[in-house]
Amino acid sequence: MADSLEQFNNINKYSSENEDYEYFDEGAADAYKKGYKLYNFRRPDKFSKDHLRALQDLHREFSRQLSLVLTAYLRMRIEIEVVSTDQLTYDEFIRSMPSPMTIGIFELNPMPGQILLGLSFDILSCIVDRMLGGLGLSENKQRELTDVEEALAKKVIERLVKNLETAWSNILPVHGNIVGLDNNYQTVQIASTGEIVALITFEIQIAGKYFGLMSLCFPYPVLETVLSNLSTQHIFQSKGIIATTEDRQKMIQKLNTSNVDLSVIFGSTDITLEEFLDLKEGDIIKLDTKLTDDLIVKVNNEKKYFARPGTLNNKISVKITEEYDYQKDLLKHYYKKNEL
Repeated sequence: MADSLEQFNNINKYSSENEDYEYFDEGAADAYKKGYKLYNFRRPDKFSKDHLRALQDLHREFSRQLSLVLTAYLRMRIEIEVVSTDQLTYDEFIRSMPSPMTIGIFELNPMPGQILLGLSFDILSCIVDRMLGGLGLSENKQRELTDVEEALAKKVIERLVKNLETAWSNILPVHGNIVGLDNNYQTVQIASTGEIVALITFEIQIAGKYFGLMSLCFPYPVLETVLSNLSTQHIFQSKGIIATTEDRQKMIQKLNTSNVDLSVIFGSTDITLEEFLDLKEGDIIKLDTKLTDDLIVKVNNEKKYFARPGTLNNKISVKITEEYDYQKDLLKHYYKKNEL
């Protein structure tokens, strides 16, 4: 935990150490009095607060879904949450990242340019150990991955990118493509040193024992074409869009192969525990239903239909008569009690 917090603190350390920021802070009060705003041309703000907030909301949903996917895949409890969303220069980003760190370089077509996904060694070694049949233990000593471990790491990153596609679908339908892997940010150059990037930092917890960081770096040119749609309001509106006929048909086709539990309630009765324990083969239990009463059909333990009993090809069966109605069922029970 301490190591991951130290790595996280390194990401923002340049804002306090950089001389340009010291100059900006000294003149900020005077600038406010004079009615104008100081602007740092070396580090311009290309992403508004709304853009950064939308990125955070979008990737918060991504982290929730990814937690579920990795937990099911590795059979270990994995929790992922967004800890920060910042904009900084590419050079500051490179210098703030620890080494070694496994870096996935990928594209989200049709968005231009490349994106970086970094996974700390603590977390990745734990995941790889689990994929190889181990208990999912993390290595303390930092080292580069072997060829076998690198192949497994690529599979993990492919799963992450696949989930990222789903998260971005509310903004723009995208298709992920892994370009390559690296273990040192100093050798990766996807943007100029002064280019502004959006950095989303996640904390990953595995089984409540191992902690590490994951980072996503989006250079400004990658997001420039979708900035108009990158707002919290647009994300929430997109989630409420009504599905097209084609979408509904695809959904129905996927659901058609799903298995559901179907059961029929023939009736009920009240007996003592002693009577229940004395039951044996051949005993007859008197139910509270008549031959003329409708039976209730349950689907996945939910009351769905009324039905009548009968036989078909010498097998006991029921015929659906109508959809289940709670009020009608209530009235039937009421009349039964009055008859008694």
